[in-house]
Amino acid sequence: MGKRISIAIDGPAGAGKSTVAKIVAAKKGYIYLDTGAMYRALTYKAIRDQINVEDEDALFAALMQSSISFKMGENCQEVFLDSENVTDKIRSREINLGVSTIAAHAKVREEMVRLQQEYGKNGGVVMDGRDIGTHVMPNAEVKIYLIASVSERAKRRHEENIQKGFASNLEELEREISARDLYDSTRDVAPLTKAEDAIELDTTSMSLDSVVEAIVKIIDERS
Repeated sequence: MGKRISIAIDGPAGAGKSTVAKIVAAKKGYIYLDTGAMYRALTYKAIRDQINVEDEDALFAALMQSSISFKMGENCQEVFLDSENVTDKIRSREINLGVSTIAAHAKVREEMVRLQQEYGKNGGVVMDGRDIGTHVMPNAEVKIYLIASVSERAKRRHEENIQKGFASNLEELEREISARDLYDSTRDVAPLTKAEDAIELDTTSMSLDSVVEAIVKIIDERS
């Protein structure tokens, strides 16, 4: 059996990072850490407690008084904010629209990265987000950068929303994803960029199984 290594999976909104990362982690017996869910949990708290998403100090204070944790449920990994299960609540459109603003605050991001690095320091972890290979785990043995066309990503998000019973408009999603791409790639703090040593996979016309298979093969070659 090979050594337990660190896997960083990055890419823009809706590229399928979380879905792929969960399956890869399960196949390898690794811990899966959804960094986006951490920012979503804080966004949920900000909206619930009426904290202005532009107020960095108030958000940082809220984060320092919060506990964000992950537990394996029956069918999926569940996300907890303090003792509240927020797994489904953090996937709403309102959270989608607010999370990029919160993730752009330097103090919030610094603390989140510290927590993520603590989780990932011993290897045996699959972590996904937008700056894992460049910023959170720059020494990860495997770095994957997933991309897909805007229309394909919007279609996937639309189908996911319908499945979960959320109202969904495909054209609106395309506009939101395009705007999110621009925001994430041009923000001042840890912008979305591909690490120089990352392997890029365009998943637009790939099945989920073939994406997972390709990544597992890369991991097996390097561990």
